[in-house]
Amino acid sequence: MNGFDETQPHSEPQAGPFGVVREAGSPERVKVLVAAFEGWNDAGDAATDTVKMLGEHYGAREVFEVAADEYYDYQYSRPRMTRSATGERKLVWPTTKLSTATVDGTNLDLVLLHGWEPSYRWRSFCAELLEQAAAMDVDFVVMLGALLADVPHTRPIPVSTTSDTDELQDELEVSGSEYEGPTGIVGVLSHLAAVSGIPTVSLWAAVPHYVGQSPSPKAQLALIRKLEDLLSLHLPLEDLVEDAEAWERGVNDLAEDDPEIAAYVAKLEEAKDTTDLPEASGDAIAQEFERFLRRREQD
Repeated sequence: MNGFDETQPHSEPQAGPFGVVREAGSPERVKVLVAAFEGWNDAGDAATDTVKMLGEHYGAREVFEVAADEYYDYQYSRPRMTRSATGERKLVWPTTKLSTATVDGTNLDLVLLHGWEPSYRWRSFCAELLEQAAAMDVDFVVMLGALLADVPHTRPIPVSTTSDTDELQDELEVSGSEYEGPTGIVGVLSHLAAVSGIPTVSLWAAVPHYVGQSPSPKAQLALIRKLEDLLSLHLPLEDLVEDAEAWERGVNDLAEDDPEIAAYVAKLEEAKDTTDLPEASGDAIAQEFERFLRRREQD
């Protein structure tokens, strides 16, 4: 018997992680805050580009903005001059905003947090954001980050998943973070959210350090796919896949012109393949097959 046997009666939709169900009009709504910050926590802008993509696809509406003058040193996080599509000049100040969106056909509501790492008063900054999250009845928090790492650009970008919440560790079969050392606003807000009682999970993409500049579409694609699995999302990724493939081809061309870089990439590939061989034959293939079945059912 398979899940697509139309002769069998339909069973109740099975809830995914966080209790997300692909069923319109479900009375039990689930609200998940997805957060990313520009700067130290965001190699290649992979995390913030992911949040921007979610906001654009689901038509997110801004509902809150922190008082930027309270948290930012503009000599460090300088405002930017930009031009609109019509050529109009615009001054963009560093700030942090919350936007909301509803994922049609599911019981999921998204709260998207896109911000800049603050210059000072981090405790007050996090308290203000968590107060807003509580007022909006946020059920879960997903923190996104991207870091520079010794990984090859020719292999799938690894995304580490950790949680300090016992129930999510059991449900997602993940462990708590074992990192010790300096941390950014993503680590601080994640910790304080968990301490305040909001179940929290962190996703970190490992960006090849020798091509860590923005954009990093392959890392963004890895984060988006992980979010699809966690939140039962279904986003059009064709353009992003093409961007990731073009990015990889471009880096290949650069490596071919530099024998030292080519040799270094080959060493990283060997180390990565040795480490991931058991996973490639098991869990990774199973996850990709489950993603294929979910897309087929939705289409």
